[in-house]
Amino acid sequence: MEITLNGERREAPANGALARLLDELGVAGRNLVIEHNGELLIDADLSRVVLREGDTLEIVRFVGGG
Repeated sequence: MEITLNGERREAPANGALARLLDELGVAGRNLVIEHNGELLIDADLSRVVLREGDTLEIVRFVGGG
């Protein structure tokens, strides 16, 4: 299945679970802001979201510094 992630087309897991994609990207459990098809997600949504063909995701990771 193909989705758009941060402006680039890519393959997503066959089962479509957002949580699985985050694991594959190595960003699960990090300080993230995720937008799914134009809507911001909260942490409680991450395990419930099922990706579908053509979905758009924007994933931004907070990085601290001084």
